[in-house]
Amino acid sequence: MGMGLLRRIVGLRWVRTGVMTGTIAMATLGLTPLSRFPGYATEWAAIEARGKLIVAVKDNTRPLGFRDPDGMLRGFEIDLARQLALMLLGSDTAVELVPVSNSDRLDILNRGEVDFVLAGLTVTPMRSRRVYFTRPYHFDSTSLITRQPSITQLADLRGQRVALLRGSSAIAVLRHRAPDVILVGVESYQAAMQLLAAGEVAAFAGDRTILTGWSQIYPEYRVLDHQLSSEPLGVAIAKTANSGRLLVALNQALRELDQSGWLAEHRAIWGLTPAAPPTP
Repeated sequence: MGMGLLRRIVGLRWVRTGVMTGTIAMATLGLTPLSRFPGYATEWAAIEARGKLIVAVKDNTRPLGFRDPDGMLRGFEIDLARQLALMLLGSDTAVELVPVSNSDRLDILNRGEVDFVLAGLTVTPMRSRRVYFTRPYHFDSTSLITRQPSITQLADLRGQRVALLRGSSAIAVLRHRAPDVILVGVESYQAAMQLLAAGEVAAFAGDRTILTGWSQIYPEYRVLDHQLSSEPLGVAIAKTANSGRLLVALNQALRELDQSGWLAEHRAIWGLTPAAPPTP
């Protein structure tokens, strides 16, 4: 699965037959041949000549991307980057993983230092003005984490202090859904953890993926089932005249991984729960 179709999409010959070109295959699939779009070939040709993908990833965000005790990169997005390399280039080792900070994710892409960013990047209208996004590979959410056994749902926080990042979109959501909660602004996840550990707040509202990583490291913390939002995570690609073929190939690969169950299987491996519509 995947390998033959992806090679058709990116315009390579069939691996086994060596005769059918990508243009013919795409016509068979009912898709517009990429050769009709000026500039599509250049970027992919450079990647193929290099023989590997260069992908920006996280190395400090469990379970998306982090380093294990041996210093090796692990996580859901790390697995996905290697699987995309397998589908597009024929080997899961044909990828160079470049750790990146949150603040540099789009800049490193637009400087041309990586082919794409796979680093917990939420698709937003503002970001979409700067880069292309693929279809989502995961839906994150704003959720709540606590260490108090008596707190199992949002209603249990009535009258209690809840930390959240200053400027977070969760502020408006919590004020609407839990008007009796006392909001406490913090500058970072680390600051929120310190308040939770000291018992100065009852819970913290943050990205469910990051909170899941917390609970995996510190099992005394629990992520509540209640989800306050739903935000798509996508692969980001630079907006250039030559990025179309890569974008098409990545979208096709992600579609296959979704339909085959690969994404769901690997989310489960890493303890990720895709966001549902916000709970009423």
